[in-house]
Amino acid sequence: MGSIPDRCRLYREAAGAAADLAARLGGLERKTMTLVITGATGQLGTLVIDALLERGVPAANIVGTGRNEQRLAALGARGIRTAVADYSDGAALERAFAGAEAVLLISGSEVGQRVAQHATVIDAAKTAGVARLVYTSAPHATTSALILAPEHKATEELIAASGIPATILRNGWYTENYAGALDQAASGEIVASVGDGLVASASRADYAEAAAIALADPSHVGQVYELSGDVAWTHAELAAVAAELLGHSVAYRSLTPEQHLAALEQAGLDAGTAGFVVALDGNIRDGLLAETNGELARLLGRPTTPLRDGLAAGRETLAA
Repeated sequence: MGSIPDRCRLYREAAGAAADLAARLGGLERKTMTLVITGATGQLGTLVIDALLERGVPAANIVGTGRNEQRLAALGARGIRTAVADYSDGAALERAFAGAEAVLLISGSEVGQRVAQHATVIDAAKTAGVARLVYTSAPHATTSALILAPEHKATEELIAASGIPATILRNGWYTENYAGALDQAASGEIVASVGDGLVASASRADYAEAAAIALADPSHVGQVYELSGDVAWTHAELAAVAAELLGHSVAYRSLTPEQHLAALEQAGLDAGTAGFVVALDGNIRDGLLAETNGELARLLGRPTTPLRDGLAAGRETLAA
């Protein structure tokens, strides 16, 4: 059998070979892992796919679902597998999820219908045997008075009840949400009823990269991430950045909620939409979007995108 040193050397070599094989098999598993992005034709979904590709996930391992066949075709041209499926079509979602390791449920855009739609997605994922879910929620969804929180709270509860292991990404505000404010700023002012409330926004690309990280790495299962930008800013600071981008002075004019509601309705918004905007401004005034905990930057391994850069990128997207 040879000397004791020789046997020890053989054991070490065998152990090393086994470890190498396990690593290679693990790598093979990662390479063949199918990841599904729902709402893949939307702005966030497209950026998530970009981030996955940049992280080395093969295009053939990515499935994008959506309603817009033209945009799906554009993804298909990049080697992404696609499926026409909206959040109300459980059968189509089940087919799209078949064989998937993980599904990213990007929260729907139809306020008031999202809980039912998300339930359909979650049920389809469970029926298809999906191993884990990633969901884009809202800040402190289960406890916040944020006007957008109730549907996200209900969705998080549905995910928990499903038993599917999940990662919850409680996304804060997107800087690009204010790209349209640059049009208003062209007149020389930005009008809102947020008072001196702070917004800790990050770019849509920041949140998309975080989603790609959570989707591609199972070690994030069980985590609930409160994600926001590194810096919280006021609307006066927003006006200053707008002035820099536009090349002329821009002031922030603060209105009372009543004045703001009247101004929005006079501008042609229906009462429901105007009330929603004013309520959201009230949430900002109350500090519900002000948290800067650094969690997004830690997940990304880099600082979040500054306000100016996010606005400039959003402006380019609107112009495209």
